[in-house]
Amino acid sequence: MSLPEAIRHPGKPRRWGGAPRMVHMELSDRYGRVAQDLRVSLTDRCNLRCSYCMPAEGLEWLPDESVLSDDEIVRLIDIGVRMLGIREVRFTGGEPLVRRGLVDIVARTKALSPTPDVSMTTNALGLTRTAQALADAGLDRINVSLDSIRPESFHEVTRRNRLPDVLSGLEAARRAGLGPIKINAVLLRGLNDEQAPELLRWAIAEGYELRFIEQMPLDAQHGWSRAEMITADEIFTSLEKEFLLEPASEPRGSAPAELFLVDGGPATVGVIASVTRPFCGDCDRVRLTADGQIRNCLFAREESDLRAALRAGATDEELAARWVRAMATKRAGHGIDDPTFLQPDRPMSAIGG
Repeated sequence: MSLPEAIRHPGKPRRWGGAPRMVHMELSDRYGRVAQDLRVSLTDRCNLRCSYCMPAEGLEWLPDESVLSDDEIVRLIDIGVRMLGIREVRFTGGEPLVRRGLVDIVARTKALSPTPDVSMTTNALGLTRTAQALADAGLDRINVSLDSIRPESFHEVTRRNRLPDVLSGLEAARRAGLGPIKINAVLLRGLNDEQAPELLRWAIAEGYELRFIEQMPLDAQHGWSRAEMITADEIFTSLEKEFLLEPASEPRGSAPAELFLVDGGPATVGVIASVTRPFCGDCDRVRLTADGQIRNCLFAREESDLRAALRAGATDEELAARWVRAMATKRAGHGIDDPTFLQPDRPMSAIGG
C-alpha cells in the first residue's frame, strides 16, 4: 500500500554501528520531538507488591488472549526498528522475567537489522537463573529496581522477603556482563526516606550506577500525593550531608536522569525528577503495552490500538502509519502541575516504564 504523502519522509539511510538504516517515517510529534526509544511491556504481572505500585492483594491481570504473542511483539518491534527509526528497545513489565519466551524475544530483537540497543528493567528476581542466557541472547544491560538494602525496609516496601534473591540476581548479572548495571530507587516518606546516603555508599562500593526516581502518580490505588512525595531537592539535601555533588559535564540530552559526580568522581549518582523538574521537552520515548496499545506518554490517558489491526491482517505499512498517527497527538508535557491533571487509569505495572 502506498503511504500518504503527509506521513512519508523519504531520505538518506541513517547509520550507526555500521548498519544502513532505511527510515520510511519518523515517530514525530507537533513539537518537533522524535521518538527513537521504545519501551516494550511484556506482561502486567509481577512477583512483588510494591506499595507505590499496587495493593497487597495484587491486581486483576490481563487475560491471556489479550496479551501479544512473542511473534506479535517481535513483528511490532521490527516495524519500529526497520521503518520508524527506533534505535533503542527496553523491555519492561510488570516484571519481564516472568514472561515465558523472554530469552527468545531478546535474541530475535537483537537479530533485527539494523541492530537496536536492547536493555531491560527488572526487579532481578530470577536473574540468578537467567542472566547468562539473556546475555548470550544479546541483552546489552539492565536496570534493577531496588529501594532499600535493609531486609526489613525491603519487605515493608515490596511486601515480600526477597532481598537476598535480588542481590544474588545482581551478582549474576555482573558475572554475565550485563553492565553498566543501574539501580533505580524510589524514596517513600516514613519508609526509606533517610536511606539515600546508605544506598549511594552501597552502590559505589558494588560498582552500580544509582538513580533516584521521584515517586510518580502511577499507583493502582490512586493514592499518590505530591505533598507526601520525596522531591529531588530533598534527595539532594540528604545526599549532600555526606557527599560532595557536582553536575556532570556531559549534557543530559534525552536521558531522564540529571547526573552528578560524587566526591569528584568517577562515581556518579542520578536523579530522575519527573514531577518537580519535568524533561518533557527532550522526551524521545514511546511505549508499547503488553496488550498492544501505543502510549505516546507515560501519563497519557489515551492509547492507540495496534493489536486489533495486527490481528485483522494489517500490513507492516498500515501498522507503521497507525503508529505515526498515534505519536502525532503527543502533548507538550505530562501536566502533573496542572489543576486539571488526572492520573492515568492504568497503573505503572500495566503501562511499563
